Amino acid sequence: MKTTNFTYKSATELAKDMAAGKVSSVELTQAAIDRINDFDEKVNAICVPDFEEALAVARKADAIRARGDERPLLGIPMTVKESFNIAGLPTTWGIPHFKDFVAAEDAVAVARLKAAGAVILGKTNVPLGLGDLQSYNDVYGTTNNPWDLSRTPGGSSGGSAAALAAGYGALSIGSDIAGSLRGPAHYCGVYAHKPTLGLLPSRGHSAPPARPLAFEQDLSVIGPMARSATDLSLLLDILSIPEERSLGIAYKLVLPPARHDSLVNYRVLILDTHPLIPSDLSVQESINRLADQLTKVGTKVVRHSSLLPDQTEAARLYMRLLLSTFSANYPAEVYEYFQNEAKKLDATDLSLAAERTRGSALSHRDWLAANYARAELRQRWSELFVEFDVVLCPAMPTVAFQHDHKPDIWHRQIMINEVNYDYPDQLVWAGIATIPGLPATVAPIGHSNENLPIGIQIVGPLYEDRTTIRFAELLEREFGGFVPPTFV
Repeated sequence: MKTTNFTYKSATELAKDMAAGKVSSVELTQAAIDRINDFDEKVNAICVPDFEEALAVARKADAIRARGDERPLLGIPMTVKESFNIAGLPTTWGIPHFKDFVAAEDAVAVARLKAAGAVILGKTNVPLGLGDLQSYNDVYGTTNNPWDLSRTPGGSSGGSAAALAAGYGALSIGSDIAGSLRGPAHYCGVYAHKPTLGLLPSRGHSAPPARPLAFEQDLSVIGPMARSATDLSLLLDILSIPEERSLGIAYKLVLPPARHDSLVNYRVLILDTHPLIPSDLSVQESINRLADQLTKVGTKVVRHSSLLPDQTEAARLYMRLLLSTFSANYPAEVYEYFQNEAKKLDATDLSLAAERTRGSALSHRDWLAANYARAELRQRWSELFVEFDVVLCPAMPTVAFQHDHKPDIWHRQIMINEVNYDYPDQLVWAGIATIPGLPATVAPIGHSNENLPIGIQIVGPLYEDRTTIRFAELLEREFGGFVPPTFV
């Protein structure tokens, strides 16, 4: 398999190389296609290739550059998660019934990427209905982690993370409601950013055959993925122009700049484990190693704070609201089943499994009460971010795990430090930023003894997306970032 000097360069670097005449978009695109053809039979990240169109767009990009025109992503090869509509290509969400559904128009995010000059190589694999921490389905098969093909790249943006790690283009976009950007980035050793809730337009990121509409989606966001923190910032700028509302009222939200431009000025709170589920020792060790490194360069690092919201209560609230969102699409008979199961629960059962059952049958009255509790939680976080700039914590409690395709996802187990825990309880680390709608960036910080990537989740204040991304950039500059997997 051929690896060129450009295979693992960032989009920012590739743009400079093309501007300097060192390489053309056609050359970059063809090299990416060759690499996919060479290796993707094993990784299976690209489920919907669009190579002929990509080469045609690359030729146009080279002609545009030759005329002296420039665009932010002009000629940059990249991928897009399968769940985004791209006109003329299938959008299935991994659901066999919709394997022949073809989108009529681009999602807003895709249209913005195209307008910025991006060359879209194709779409990346997802789990069934985007509903798993792995990426496999009966339409496109199983995506493997380039670091170890026997392990998952995560889900639901696992195909995008695997594509980045494998060198299939410099950028991608995904979505996140339960760590679907952050988990895959952590498992595959790349970067991802879960933006502030509502910041980026999600129209056209909708399950088939739904009409693409502009509306607020509770908990769910779309976001950028890359092999460089700087590229996250590049994509955020392109994607964050607000969409005109249906009433014709346009607005513009100006994100504040990063709080600081030097690690020495950051005030950091470290969380290395959760009260309801432990972190694998390799994850804890990597986080504590980073904490020591930060302390040595002058960052103010704190390991405990009374300002931290109650993480047990927050996790319970997250499970209720998450499953309430999922159950809105359940068939009537499934929803009725969960209503009956919820009635059987003992009021003293406060386990996460019980909260998931309650959430699956949540009434509007109870949802409003949970939403009020969320507002209280958001206020607690706001108070914490007066004293701290970012919170560092795991993206997931373990490194990438072995493929586990047991049919009942809610009754699977995940082993952590030789003890089994409920598979869905891992989501507590996704919920830390999702439930209050906070921005969170994942950056690679090291590897386990098995040479599997470990990432750090950088959580920041509401609408201060530039702070978490900037902190990731500073980590990358000071301590290093993405490292190519060793399959080449």
